[in-house]
Amino acid sequence: MKPVHIIGVPLDLGAGRRGVDMGPSAFRIAGIGDRIAALGRTVVDKGDLPAPIPETQRPADKKKKYVRDIAKVCQRLYDVALKSLDAGALPLVLGGDHSLAAGSVAASAAWLRRTSSQPLGLVWVDAHGDMNTPQTTTSGNVHGMPLAALLGSEPLELAAIGFSPSVLPQHTVLVGIRNLDDEEKAQIRASQVHVFTMKDIDRDGIAKVAERALALASDGTGGVHVSFDMDVCDPSYAPGVGTPVKGGLDYREAHMVMELVADARRLVALDLVEVNPTLDIRNTTAELGTELALSALGKRIL
Repeated sequence: MKPVHIIGVPLDLGAGRRGVDMGPSAFRIAGIGDRIAALGRTVVDKGDLPAPIPETQRPADKKKKYVRDIAKVCQRLYDVALKSLDAGALPLVLGGDHSLAAGSVAASAAWLRRTSSQPLGLVWVDAHGDMNTPQTTTSGNVHGMPLAALLGSEPLELAAIGFSPSVLPQHTVLVGIRNLDDEEKAQIRASQVHVFTMKDIDRDGIAKVAERALALASDGTGGVHVSFDMDVCDPSYAPGVGTPVKGGLDYREAHMVMELVADARRLVALDLVEVNPTLDIRNTTAELGTELALSALGKRIL
């Protein structure tokens, strides 16, 4: 089994509400490192990357607030994650807002391209599409844009990390979607990425959807990066997120996704993002995220 490198990214410049910068600490309080080690994995905690706070920065462009500062953090993450991959480890990236994926996913893509000449598959598990651009955004919050950047468009500051595009639409799968901006809907349709909404999950069941998602992301790729936003879970199970949306995955559905990730044996790296302890109840959301990481890394019921 690959060693696991924990990388904390206390980034909340991309979010509309403060607090996700404390997400990595919440995961550590939940004992994520020791609990992964108990699975028999070697765990190295790389600590937290430096990230500025909004109070010391200027938003600059209102259509992509703090984007230059966010890009610097994502570039640092890209460099650290790439070193971990080169060392034969699996990066476990703890957020922090979802804009960090512009760095973590780009690192996985660059590593696969260099070591196997194969593209990366991406499973984006999220209530939101995160495919807004500065032209379509209604808020200017960059955590709604990282997937657009990874697919090679805007914002350019994030798209420029690694090589562009980092992922291709045919290898990109969104799971759990239930809250999209109107212009973002058109953007997603035009992109031709694969999308499984909560309606698809309600109709077909999470096992079928997750298996299909992993098959699509694995087809013709060298491995799969899973970027898991905790707001994909229903707020009754994950209250500590900045943008909660009713009607999400329940406890067992979230675990089923991660258990099938482990069964597929294709995982290159894993992001767990958008934990906001200021909105949480007794660290419930980070505890759930920790359990989900264990499932993705091979913990079994029997």
